[in-house]
Amino acid sequence: MRHALDTQSPVCVIGAGIMGAGIAQVAAQAGHPVQLHDARDGAALAALRRLATGLDALVAKGRLSAEAAQATLARITPATSIDAAAGARLVVEAIVEQAEAKRTLFAQLEAIVDADCVLASNTSSISITALARDLRHPGRCVGLHFFNPVPVMKLVEVVSGLRTEPSVAQAVFALSERWRKTPVHARSTPGFIVNRIARPYYAETLALLQERAAEPAVLDACLRGAGFRMGPCELMDLIGHDTNFAVTASVHDANFGDRRYGPSLVQRELVDGGLLGRKSGRGFYDHAERAAPDPAAHPAAPAPALPQAARCRVHGHGALVERWLDGLAREGRAFERVAESPWNGLELDGAQLRQTDGRLAAQVAAEHAVRDLALFDRTVGPPSAGGDTALAWSASGGASEDWQASAAQCLQAAGRQPQRLRDVPGLVVARTLAMLINEASDAVLQGVCSAADADMAMKLGVNYPAGPFEWLADWEARQVVALLDRLDTHYRGERYRASPALRERAWLQAATAP
Repeated sequence: MRHALDTQSPVCVIGAGIMGAGIAQVAAQAGHPVQLHDARDGAALAALRRLATGLDALVAKGRLSAEAAQATLARITPATSIDAAAGARLVVEAIVEQAEAKRTLFAQLEAIVDADCVLASNTSSISITALARDLRHPGRCVGLHFFNPVPVMKLVEVVSGLRTEPSVAQAVFALSERWRKTPVHARSTPGFIVNRIARPYYAETLALLQERAAEPAVLDACLRGAGFRMGPCELMDLIGHDTNFAVTASVHDANFGDRRYGPSLVQRELVDGGLLGRKSGRGFYDHAERAAPDPAAHPAAPAPALPQAARCRVHGHGALVERWLDGLAREGRAFERVAESPWNGLELDGAQLRQTDGRLAAQVAAEHAVRDLALFDRTVGPPSAGGDTALAWSASGGASEDWQASAAQCLQAAGRQPQRLRDVPGLVVARTLAMLINEASDAVLQGVCSAADADMAMKLGVNYPAGPFEWLADWEARQVVALLDRLDTHYRGERYRASPALRERAWLQAATAP
């Protein structure tokens, strides 16, 4: 059956909310005649008025010509009846996120549209296989998941169910490119690509909050220091805790209660209390008063020198290690370089400052018989574009106050703003990145997407500074697996089990290591 789509193909969008109106705008800007329908009286016309206002704003800013804005609006027709879909080659539904409502709509559409009309769902999590179940032509049903705001966000997940015809998926993929989007193929599994792989970004911070490892502002600052544009608490406040919690619960339920995707008691308490984030004025932060506080936001002070020590040893490699080496050389201080050390960090008169490997500081101190011991988090590339330099650290319970002060000074000497956490395994960035890599590895193993599409989806869909496999390229798989195994041992649950694909990669690295 012919499923080719071009920019002259008539399009019908069902649902005139924020997503549906945005999809209609993108299609119309690409040249399609668009019918926009909503079951609510007057909703489509109201959406068109809002689009007109938005396009006028773009014209005023010089981002769109007045002629292009007028042409876009002229191509969109508010439709009072679903019968307006009769001549469409592509119908995109963007109605309420309920499977039964979407199935009912598709059944109605099948009685109206031609047999070769493509039926696409903008669902963010509902199974495309399930939506196509009762269709006479299930092969034409496909997921076309846009991200909000649709005219701005480049990513589109093209989701294939078990019965989606490859020609249909390829047709909407090619059409998305003509709409100046960046499409990625995904198999219909809970959460697709982005909503599945992103779960640990929220989950690890929520778990740390439940353990009272630090305040939300501290955890947010540390992840911004790793290059993320927003910390998890800020982002959950923006998304809305009710929405974020519902997606997590949906993915958890769809995976038969897999503990890796377990919802958080911390977030449920916020939802139960109506503290939904920006939409309610308060979530983790009080948005009625001011923006989220940043414990690392203060005038940059000159980096201090490293503490004086009779014996200084610099272990391993990494961004902080290089900064310490440069500082010591610049000051003309004597030190010993231990490049092949099994750990990265500093040793000053026997006291140690190590990069986390997933163990508690107390555990490392006990296993290596070092009283004065502190850990610092994983660093990822240069500080973020916003200049955030926050870095998490913790100390063993037996560490002296003098060494704790010295450890913080060492981090400052490397150009970082130390953020003290309670002694927790993996700190913040290391455990979060490890879990993101782990989830992406499982997604590729299970055929949800390719590694390249996983990287692309996370960068374009949620603005990550890099994709999970790009992080993995700079972090040995065996080290990631070792960190996950230590987390798994500490928490004794299924949440931190390493992906078989990641473990296999680690074994291959070990087998070929010099």
